[in-house]
Amino acid sequence: MRRLLGWIGGAAGGITAYRLLRRRPSPDPVAAEPHTRAEELRAKLAESRAAEPAVQEPAVQEPAAQEPAAEPEPVEEPESPEDRRRRVHEEGRATLDEMKSE
Repeated sequence: MRRLLGWIGGAAGGITAYRLLRRRPSPDPVAAEPHTRAEELRAKLAESRAAEPAVQEPAVQEPAAQEPAAEPEPVEEPESPEDRRRRVHEEGRATLDEMKSE
């Protein structure tokens, strides 16, 4: 009797799954016009780009008294992948040790 109920339940589940997967979504009127809306936005973008005046940088005036130029801050060299990997592993181990001690 249990086998029969198992077969019936499996068949019903299979049929239900098949129907859910085969169900096709109804056509959405908003989704039917994506190309039209995209073309409108592209045209609007092209108009706004054409309407922008050419941006000119203002002329830089040199001050009468020369101020000493500030020294640029030293740029840190990006750490190598090995150094970064080592640092990340050390942080992870420290965090793990901290969690274990609790």
